[in-house]
Amino acid sequence: MAIQDIYPTALRLLGRPVLVVGGGPVAQRRAKGLLDAGAKVTVVAPVATEILRSQAASGLLSWEPREYRTSDLDGVWFVQTATGTSAVDTQVAADAEAQRIWCVNASDHEASAAWTPAVAVVDDVKIAINAGGDPRRAMALRNAVATALESGDLPLRRHRKADSTRSIGSVALVGGGPGDSGLITVRGRRLLGQADVVVADRLGPRELLKELAPDVRVIEVGKTPGHHPVPQLEINRILVEEALKGNRVVRLKGGDPYVLGRGGEEAEFCRQNGVEVEVVSGVTSAISVPAAAGIPVTHRGLAKGFSVVTGHEELSEVPARPDHTVVLLMGVAQLRDSAAALAGSGLPLDTPVGIVENGYLPDQRVTIGTLGSIADQAEAVGVANPAVIVIGDVVRVSPFAPEQFKTADYSTITPNRPRVRIN
Repeated sequence: MAIQDIYPTALRLLGRPVLVVGGGPVAQRRAKGLLDAGAKVTVVAPVATEILRSQAASGLLSWEPREYRTSDLDGVWFVQTATGTSAVDTQVAADAEAQRIWCVNASDHEASAAWTPAVAVVDDVKIAINAGGDPRRAMALRNAVATALESGDLPLRRHRKADSTRSIGSVALVGGGPGDSGLITVRGRRLLGQADVVVADRLGPRELLKELAPDVRVIEVGKTPGHHPVPQLEINRILVEEALKGNRVVRLKGGDPYVLGRGGEEAEFCRQNGVEVEVVSGVTSAISVPAAAGIPVTHRGLAKGFSVVTGHEELSEVPARPDHTVVLLMGVAQLRDSAAALAGSGLPLDTPVGIVENGYLPDQRVTIGTLGSIADQAEAVGVANPAVIVIGDVVRVSPFAPEQFKTADYSTITPNRPRVRIN
């Protein structure tokens, strides 16, 4: 049998009687697939596996503990042989052929009237692959296709509504990481590939928007410091309104939705309005952007904890010690005030400070100084958002820190080395 002889189709066996002849591991696997399809399964075999016996005892299938009879085919829609005995499988297949019943002959795929493909299910998509009678090849191809679907490399998006009864769509709050398209999670990219509408932030992975299908609508709601063209309440309303139209909506955010991203407000508003919402954590810029400059937020012997804040008002509440890392988000405009506030709380002026602009992007830049000097340095070189500011002894670990910051204990560390300019 050549691959050209195959006519691919899918059987709808819900509630239909099917027959499995054989009681071993292969029969067990085939019976499970048929049960998953909703078929009424009868197993005929003198001996059956423990799982098949258990399924029979619980009423999931019927088991006839005896040898096969031709009359077992009466009223059957589909047959699977799996006895391990070629003569028996051939007889079942011949009887099925005489009654025009489709039969999979496990003993002889070349003579079989039907083949069982390698199957995987991703979302509501079922993948079935035949590979010229080579089951290992089929499984390898199936796994590769399933992985590509799960990762978003292949399009999972529906182009036809799933059914007329589902009038309400859904919302996914997806953390896209610090901006590099490779730092979004697999789950996030998969949901983005399924989206009908994308509500996009300015700092998310913008390159991924270019990969969307032409009919996917992108609604821009990006904010800059002091400039919010689309207020948060309006963003909340957009999410709910689009979902109520039956769309799959992805709110693509930079970083993590729940780390100073107002994702909690958006999720709460969706639930209050009867819209299903999923939150997909992202790589928060508070940790990942310092890492792009080789700065860990905690490090043995330097810092055991860290705080993430957005402005100098909160700085009076964080420990003013070089061994407690302070990460400032959206803090460029208030950098001088923030440095003064920390110094006023007792943090030494020689505490190292690092600023990472455009983390992980081609124009990433790192500026390193001290609490007493960093504001002047930032103004001199024109530091601008998006930027993450790291304050504490962990900055000493960065390969871009001045030599006077380093100690012999940390000279052998090889942290992440991105593309940077150093000031």
